[in-house]
Amino acid sequence: MKKIGFDNKKYIEEQARFILDRVNNSEGKLYIECGGKLLFDYHAARVLPGFDPSIKMKVFESLKDKIDVIICIYAGDIERRKIRTDFGISYDSDVFKMIDDFASYGLRCHNVVITRFAGQSAAVLFKKKLESKGINVFTHSATPGYPSNVDVIVSDEGYGKNSYIPTDKPIVLVTAPGPGSGKLATCLSQLYHESKAGIKSTYSKFETFPVWNLPLQHPVNIAYEAATLDIGDYNLIDHFHLDAYNKVAVNYNRDIEAFPLLSAILTKITGKSIYKSPTDMGVNRIGFGIIDDEVCKEAGKQEIIRRFFRAQMDYASGLCSDECIMRAKAIMDKAGLVPEDRKVVPACKLALDSAISRSLKGNKGTVCAAAIEINDSTIVTAHNSEIMHAGSALILNALKKLSDIDQEINLISPEVIESITRMKRDILTGRGVSLNIDEILICLAMSATSNKYAEKAMNKLPELKGSEVHFSHIPSAGDLIGLRKLGMNVTAEPKFPTKNIYNP
Repeated sequence: MKKIGFDNKKYIEEQARFILDRVNNSEGKLYIECGGKLLFDYHAARVLPGFDPSIKMKVFESLKDKIDVIICIYAGDIERRKIRTDFGISYDSDVFKMIDDFASYGLRCHNVVITRFAGQSAAVLFKKKLESKGINVFTHSATPGYPSNVDVIVSDEGYGKNSYIPTDKPIVLVTAPGPGSGKLATCLSQLYHESKAGIKSTYSKFETFPVWNLPLQHPVNIAYEAATLDIGDYNLIDHFHLDAYNKVAVNYNRDIEAFPLLSAILTKITGKSIYKSPTDMGVNRIGFGIIDDEVCKEAGKQEIIRRFFRAQMDYASGLCSDECIMRAKAIMDKAGLVPEDRKVVPACKLALDSAISRSLKGNKGTVCAAAIEINDSTIVTAHNSEIMHAGSALILNALKKLSDIDQEINLISPEVIESITRMKRDILTGRGVSLNIDEILICLAMSATSNKYAEKAMNKLPELKGSEVHFSHIPSAGDLIGLRKLGMNVTAEPKFPTKNIYNP
């Protein structure tokens, strides 16, 4: 079993208590801007072993009688169908998913605001879809004068132009599918309208990373920088906090840069600023849940390496800039890491070299390999063939190892594989006929009805969750779908398995 470095119960108690303290110190409502992922926060689960990916939602579940929810989505993200990569779904689809997810925790969400709305056709259609399901939809336009003209921003021509969103609970959770969705502006708009009505509400920010009470160069904090390569976040000492309290706290550049302006806006809305630093504004007790710092340090280092490989893969796919790659390398250097510090990387290279040296009789395509570190730290490798992708063979090999099944035993009959291959080649006229991971999982499930070894292996699938995997090539879409379903931590060398321009 993997070592545990985080205590979920302790975190829930700390975070819920801290939120209630903020509510009790507020004369009106407490608006909490929630950055990051409330559900399925797999980054946090990777860098804080033992962290429940949905623990933040459980914090709010413990306060559900006191909470209203507002979901924000930027109209431009709807228009260009921005994708949430961890689920492979668009931001607008994720809003529907979020509403259902909140409901499953007893939190009703019936308010959605489309921010920076300018009549975009896709946003109008999205609004109608939500309203047809009984959801209240509000639209906010871009705030004139933002970010510098505070007098215009905090006026009837600024926040005053935005629709007020009625809520009746003391805590209002403001969240979104991703960054840049207008959460802060929505909170401040609400505060402005309530201030005009004589209600003195308060703003706070539900934070996770960086961890303010860990050192600046702690691997968990550096891993946050690695996770935000695309937007260029970097960690700094919060000098406002240091000046006010003579205490060192870590925050990130955008919050520190924005604090003077945000403080000025809050002061103009409420008549005073209750916060002396951006760290003050945060509701972040994540550091108090850490129970084994060494375990979390190592996990942070591994995440930095994973993010390095992800940046390289994105670059090869045309999804990442030169600056992003250079920053990924600089972060690796700062952390004192090399790719080979990830155990499956050298194992995969050895498997590839071995497969190439054997020439793989009958394999007419490119030789590929993959390696997996299963949860007992055992390394298993595989290569591709005419009938299977390297990842498909890897999954079967790993399951045999976990099930103590001899490698020579077939989990899937050759006849089944031949039948599917023939269908892909002769009936569906597919260019690639070898089976990907998603397909091999279906084959395994079918075989489990008549093959005791396949049934035994299939029952071991949950044990692959959280396993570390590395490919000698960028996995296909079908491989990535299967890997995502299995919950594995995947990296790959930044090259495609063939010389074709189109690699499905």
